[in-house]
Amino acid sequence: MNAYAVKKNVSSDKIIVADDMMLTVDMPTTAGSKMLDGYMSLLESEALTRLKAEGYVLGGKADVGEFAIDLLGETSSRGALFADGALKNAAAQIVASGEASAAICLDANGSVRRAAAQSGLISLKPTYGTVSRYGVIPVACSGDTVSILADNTDTCGNIIDVIAGHDAKDGTSLSDELCSKLKKSAEYSPVRRVALLTSMTDGIDADVKAKLDAAVEALTKSGVEVVSVENEIIASARPAWNVLMSAELCNNVSRYDGVKYGYRAQSFNGIDELYTNSRTEAFGDLLKTAIIFGSETLSTENYMKVYDKCLRVRRVIVEEFAKIFGEFDAILMPTCSSLSYTEEQIANNRHLAFEENFYTAPASISGLPAVVAGGVQLVGSAFTERALLTAAKIIAKEGR
Repeated sequence: MNAYAVKKNVSSDKIIVADDMMLTVDMPTTAGSKMLDGYMSLLESEALTRLKAEGYVLGGKADVGEFAIDLLGETSSRGALFADGALKNAAAQIVASGEASAAICLDANGSVRRAAAQSGLISLKPTYGTVSRYGVIPVACSGDTVSILADNTDTCGNIIDVIAGHDAKDGTSLSDELCSKLKKSAEYSPVRRVALLTSMTDGIDADVKAKLDAAVEALTKSGVEVVSVENEIIASARPAWNVLMSAELCNNVSRYDGVKYGYRAQSFNGIDELYTNSRTEAFGDLLKTAIIFGSETLSTENYMKVYDKCLRVRRVIVEEFAKIFGEFDAILMPTCSSLSYTEEQIANNRHLAFEENFYTAPASISGLPAVVAGGVQLVGSAFTERALLTAAKIIAKEGR
């Protein structure tokens, strides 16, 4: 299952699993990388601490792709997980098998949402800043979000109730007043009008199209109006997010130098060669590509014309979302182009994750909440998680 042993003989519907981006004190945290193989943290993720205080049991850790920037975990130093010819996500497999009621994961580049869509699970990526990122291995700090993967919407709702809230240890954490809008006790307006973003449907296969059609049918039957909307600005999020994510990742992984902790090369001559050899030997190809790309975009020559421009694009996308939410309560879009990835596909396109995030980048770059259910994705304005989960319950046909 590509996991550190899930605890046995624990009879609790509150058993959870954490992906390997969440720091734990009693199990290794490796971020799926040889660089952190065997690393034991001295502190624990704030999200996990809060869950344990409410009686949840951490059953084990699930493997991830290196620094969680790939499709579903295929770049892990332990190798990819395939079943029936398709790539699988370790956390999703554990939840789907019933070994854990939910997984607490880091959504850095959409892998959690893709896993939910392709495994028939529910994923909740909450509003940025509502769940503490303290004790999480950072990737792209302006978009990383602690997310939930579960087999039903109620479990997602129960867990977000626990982990949402202000944390003084996290500089990006929002106030308790804002975070309380995610709680069960908070009042919310139901989803009545949904925009189906047709500009995001190019390139999807027949199976994904069928999932979208089924979602539209389910929402319409429940009285929700679904309107097709074309918006190329939202669809432009992918290149901007790839630049911002790679630039922030480049800075965040600079701490792994083979000196204080992590992998250290055996052969080197001088400090510069220690850095170079350690990173060359420990980092995988996709991560190296992202680091080089991020470093280039942050160079003196490219900072203003590439990185700064992408910051401006982010603002434009956020403003465009606000315009749409002036007329609609949520946006419906695909989560991925296909409901499975084959080994051949991955071998033929090593950078597929940076193409597939076309569907997940809009919510990542804007910090907006997103819920995946029935293989599709609903994105809402900030703090509308409860409304999104209610709509997701309709799409997933829970209780029917």
